Amino acid sequence: MKDGPNIARVAALIGDPARAEVLTALLADRALTATELAAVAGVTKQTVSAHLAKLVDAGLLAVEAQGRHRYFRLAGHDVAQLLESLMGVAFRTGAVRVRPGPREPALRKARVCYDHLAGELAVVVYEGLHARGVLATGGEGVVLTPSGAEWFASFGVDATLEAARHRAFCRPCLDWGERRHHLGGALGAALLKRLYELRWASRTKDSRVVTFTTKAEQTVRFAFTRA
Repeated sequence: MKDGPNIARVAALIGDPARAEVLTALLADRALTATELAAVAGVTKQTVSAHLAKLVDAGLLAVEAQGRHRYFRLAGHDVAQLLESLMGVAFRTGAVRVRPGPREPALRKARVCYDHLAGELAVVVYEGLHARGVLATGGEGVVLTPSGAEWFASFGVDATLEAARHRAFCRPCLDWGERRHHLGGALGAALLKRLYELRWASRTKDSRVVTFTTKAEQTVRFAFTRA
């Protein structure tokens, strides 16, 4: 008996090397043109256009036209979660790049996972927030505690506002480099946004890498995670 949605089509689309490169590039939560994505995938613009059409038709990508240009981005948070999960499986099973890029260590340390923080520092934050009672794990999964809501408010994040958004609020996301969880969902996205606002962290140009100031990293590793 065949139950549930058919995953073969989606798996086949993601499994193509060029399309996989396109999807991975868009995990940075930035819309890119076909020309930019062709360069990322190492194929011609005509070839990438055919790939993009298939990805849009399957609901994995969304496209927006601005003037003469068309910009592509992931269709939603669920697509980003799927890709990050696949990266975790690939990393765990040894399916890594033969020649890691020069930014590989930086990606493992701190990077964007679509719209929230991932990497070693993100795992430190997630586990620290649990240790100090900001987050708790129960029958409903990971939840924000009442004292945790106060903690986020003191940090400049309105948890009530984030909880009202039409998406998962407080979700653990398995980190492919650390094989432990970091904070995803609307709350995770709000936390990363606040780190940017405070200038504790910044995005590296044309990359998923997130760079922390020395002082901010020390805070994350020590004071940020202590009760």
